[in-house]
Amino acid sequence: MEMSPRTPPQTRIQNHFFSDMSVMVGRSMRHIFRSLDTIITVTITPIAMMLLFVYVFGGAIQTGTGNYVNYLLPGIVLMAIASGVSYTAFRLFTDVQKGIVERFRSMPIAPSTLLWGHVLTSLVSNAISVAVIVLVALIMGFRSSAGLLAWLAVLGILALLTLALTWVAVIPGLTAKSIDGATAFSYPLIFLPFISSAFVPTQSMPFVVRVFAENQPVTAIVETIRALLTGQPVSQSIWIALAWCIGILVVAYFFAMRAYKKRM
Repeated sequence: MEMSPRTPPQTRIQNHFFSDMSVMVGRSMRHIFRSLDTIITVTITPIAMMLLFVYVFGGAIQTGTGNYVNYLLPGIVLMAIASGVSYTAFRLFTDVQKGIVERFRSMPIAPSTLLWGHVLTSLVSNAISVAVIVLVALIMGFRSSAGLLAWLAVLGILALLTLALTWVAVIPGLTAKSIDGATAFSYPLIFLPFISSAFVPTQSMPFVVRVFAENQPVTAIVETIRALLTGQPVSQSIWIALAWCIGILVVAYFFAMRAYKKRM
């Protein structure tokens, strides 16, 4: 529908939100496919960790399951996502430093579409990385008895987690003073699965460490995904996992948009 020249600029911007966002997503995706080393880098370390734990440490770790790769895979996937979202901070920081953000802000486009372009691109690139890791796990002996609905639930949780962590990445991408500062936030996220039930049961940990491990978000998310993939009943951990993901998403989105408006 064509608009009258008298239509307020803000109304025209709002009506073109999705078309503007598709352009921004296309721009970010071209950067990804022109530099596939980012996806390769994201997948190499988690795959190496999976190989190390399964073939070197797997025989010494007692998890109560017959197939350690089945136990390990959810934690490896979360590590890959935590590593992958750091590239969103890097690309956004680069846009800020080169003045591209200001340039887009001077154009008649919906202001938040630049951020959404980076966020949705992160969702796609991390999905590719996760698919590659699952394929390697299948070669290593991973097997799942999950049905279609369980797989869809796993994909939904991973997508929600990726969105939440990507919005976290947007904050340092907008506010950091250096590239190292923009990506440093991901290091604690990558390390967090080690202090959870991702690699070993929490019962084997010292009391203080066990209390922390059992009450941090990774454990709830990992146990939910593990139960879904193995066809086991899902406990209340699924509600805890969803609460963590949604809570992080809402808080991160609020502070990311606040940082974006402040910078502009």
